[in-house]
Amino acid sequence: MKKKTSLLTGLIALSIALTACSTKHPDIQTNQQQETKVTAVTPPATAPAAQPASKQTTAAPQTATGKLIPAKIISVTDGDTMKVELNGKKETIRLLLVDTPEVKHPSKPVQPFGPEASAFAKKILKEGKEVQIEIDVSERDKYGRLLAYLWVDGKMFNEMLLEKGLARVAYVYPPNIKYVDQFRAIQKKAQTAGIGIWSIENYAQEDGFHPKETATKKAEPTKQQSEKPVAETQKSTTPSSNVQYKNCTEARAAGVTPIYEGQPGYSRKLDRDGDGVACE
Repeated sequence: MKKKTSLLTGLIALSIALTACSTKHPDIQTNQQQETKVTAVTPPATAPAAQPASKQTTAAPQTATGKLIPAKIISVTDGDTMKVELNGKKETIRLLLVDTPEVKHPSKPVQPFGPEASAFAKKILKEGKEVQIEIDVSERDKYGRLLAYLWVDGKMFNEMLLEKGLARVAYVYPPNIKYVDQFRAIQKKAQTAGIGIWSIENYAQEDGFHPKETATKKAEPTKQQSEKPVAETQKSTTPSSNVQYKNCTEARAAGVTPIYEGQPGYSRKLDRDGDGVACE
């Protein structure tokens, strides 16, 4: 009897144990499934972090000046006009929105600060100098010249002329007015400082340069500055009209260069680019 009772007790205990195990087993499976789900979500959480880095490496830096076209200086005609080699062709560049005093005009005399503007241009824009050309909207003027902003060593030459007081803001014709506001701001500083063309009262005006209207006292320093170029021009007109030079080397040795059309010694063979100035 005791053996039966013990056996029955053992069977009951075993049944309870099996029931407890079957109750815990679903929890274990549920936990495993949750862990699997967490693992599956983890990769997408890290993927977006890699996207910004990819965008930074592919984004190209944008310049404030727009598209710059490489060119090479051939020669300087005056402060606001120069010849360049562009795409294998010889082009004449006329700087946009600025005007420098005349030095080679066929019907006008050398104007105050014209020689200074030309000398400054030749100093910065030496033959063979690599530069960049920026076109605004309209590409050429009625003479076929390229209208452009000229960049040299990361600086705009148009602005450099204005900063030195060697040019005035001029020929403001839409749509080529991209930099007109900042040009006028630079000009205002030069006017306030009274440098260059702004050192002569009533000389630089909206419609051009007026040497005859300048005040005598303020014109005296300018006369001294431009005395040498004017003297050279006067000197070149004194020789006999039948003076001829074999080449520009001989003309330079005589101290008469540049020779303007109509002056003694001028000839077409010495004026290779046909701009009316020989041995420039």
